[in-house]
Amino acid sequence: MKPWHGIISNAEEQVYDTAGFGRPSGLGYRPALLIIDIQYRTVGTVPRSIHQAMQEFPTSCGQVGWDAVAHIAPLLDMFRKKNWPVLYPHVAPKLPSDGGRLAEKVPAIMSIPPHGYEFVREIAPLERDILLPKKHPSAFFGTPLASHLIALGADTLIMTGCTTSGCIRASVVDAFSLNFKVVIPQECVYDRGQVSHAVNLFDMSQKYADVMETDKLLSSLGLLQAQP
Repeated sequence: MKPWHGIISNAEEQVYDTAGFGRPSGLGYRPALLIIDIQYRTVGTVPRSIHQAMQEFPTSCGQVGWDAVAHIAPLLDMFRKKNWPVLYPHVAPKLPSDGGRLAEKVPAIMSIPPHGYEFVREIAPLERDILLPKKHPSAFFGTPLASHLIALGADTLIMTGCTTSGCIRASVVDAFSLNFKVVIPQECVYDRGQVSHAVNLFDMSQKYADVMETDKLLSSLGLLQAQP
């Protein structure tokens, strides 16, 4: 079942289908996994409800983040075994000069303590992975991500992390605009609001990405050749 069922009406889905939106793009042959902003500041240091997690970090999404971590783990394991690239676009600790427009909208982002920026241990990067500090929602904006992907020969980006309506969406739109195939494993992204999460997944599925169940994606990726 798609995450937007019960939120997007059948009639509205039919309009998009009739107009020809939402056709699958499929997988290429050289996938890359992006794990975006999965740091303790977005999930909390232990699994618990969002209201409890926000007492630790106001930007935390709580349990839904930990649920996503559990689904990303087997996906990451497959990428490790097949020697496919894994990249970690992430927000670096904020300096006073990093305020800008986002800090005006969300002042709490400027008060996250240093340990909030640590990667969640269960899916943390290895030495061979590519770390991409960023200061804006898109993983592409102001980073060398596109250059790395060209060097790697990647043709398909598997987008995981948070938030669905923020950094995931911004990164997906830029990836699509750069002509990459984009896949979003639906259990591997999360947001602090269910409606925002669902509506953005629906919209991206219609225009920019294939939204798939993680198990189905794992099965499809399993058919691709490993990197030497």
